[in-house]
Amino acid sequence: MKTDSLRLMIPGPVEAEDEVLAALAEPILPHYGRKWIEIYQETIERLKQVFGTQEDLFLMTGPGMAGLDAALGSLMRTGEKVVVLSNGFFGQRLAAVARAYGLDPRLVEAPLGRPIDPQDVRHVLSAEPGVQALAMVHLETSTGVLNPLQEIAAIVREFNVPIIVDAVSSMGGVPLPVDEWGIDVCVTVSNKCLACPPGVVLVSVSQRAWDQIDSKGGRAHGWYLNLRTWKDFAVNWASWHPYPTTLPTNNVVALLTSLRRILDQGLEAYYARHVQAAHTVRAGLERLGFKLFTPEAYASPLITTVSGLPGMDIDDFRNYLEREWQLMIAGGLDELKGKIFRVGHMGKAASVDYAGWFLVGVDAYLHLQGHDVGSRQKGN
Repeated sequence: MKTDSLRLMIPGPVEAEDEVLAALAEPILPHYGRKWIEIYQETIERLKQVFGTQEDLFLMTGPGMAGLDAALGSLMRTGEKVVVLSNGFFGQRLAAVARAYGLDPRLVEAPLGRPIDPQDVRHVLSAEPGVQALAMVHLETSTGVLNPLQEIAAIVREFNVPIIVDAVSSMGGVPLPVDEWGIDVCVTVSNKCLACPPGVVLVSVSQRAWDQIDSKGGRAHGWYLNLRTWKDFAVNWASWHPYPTTLPTNNVVALLTSLRRILDQGLEAYYARHVQAAHTVRAGLERLGFKLFTPEAYASPLITTVSGLPGMDIDDFRNYLEREWQLMIAGGLDELKGKIFRVGHMGKAASVDYAGWFLVGVDAYLHLQGHDVGSRQKGN
């Protein structure tokens, strides 16, 4: 049986509900005026509920990296030290952005598939005077590891150092109460757990972050990606244009539509959908003889990373699922390419229907390749 369109079970972008997609086809709204400002303000207030923050929150046009770029460039100046936590591809990217700004990144690393040790963070902050910020990925999408953000943030607060969090793949999918945990800059996007099309990046900024930004004076990097620019417009143009540039209005309406859906069902229930989808997929894969690359103790419920079976051609496996089952999963990145595959549980993929469709497709592939699935199941 085949479907008419591709089912996305990748780590993003995700499939959005029809109601959300329909917002993109509505007549284009101008990015100012009474009606638009009401839509914008409701969107910001609902986002603050998801973030768990009463601090500033900005809605910008761009990918997640635009928000992270803005955070690193706004809080620090060339030559300053930043601690970067890295246990995968996207942690390394944070370090690359820091170097591009002329910053001096000090890395705290952990092996692929393992979380950052909070005590390693304490050690580096104790040994490195003059650190201006710490930047980290909450959910390392390349491996599915959910880093212990709450514990790390508590340690960082002891040293009075601002913490910048890449929550691109985690915000809205797992608990991340920004104010309660003391997160100074938190960045996410519309096209992951918020289940919308790409194009919008969300950035929350604490008062401690503003204090540091203001202490740097007027030597900021850039204009559009300077958080001070966004704050000035939010204050001085609040009544009709509280942002420095044109916003993608239809994308924002789509985001608001999705936020209403999420909050109407309640965040706890929404989180639980991802957990159930991940459990179904992981249990099914283990019955078929697969092993998780990232142990369950560290694994996010939003992405499942799986080691290939001995001799398995993962590219062939992925191509088969896409060709015959109209279902797309992701492969490994960088040194994990050809070794693992990744299955997303966000958007429509956070459902029993998608999980079941995927597992039937996997079973069919294994039979086609001559794997003795029955004996594997009995062995488990």
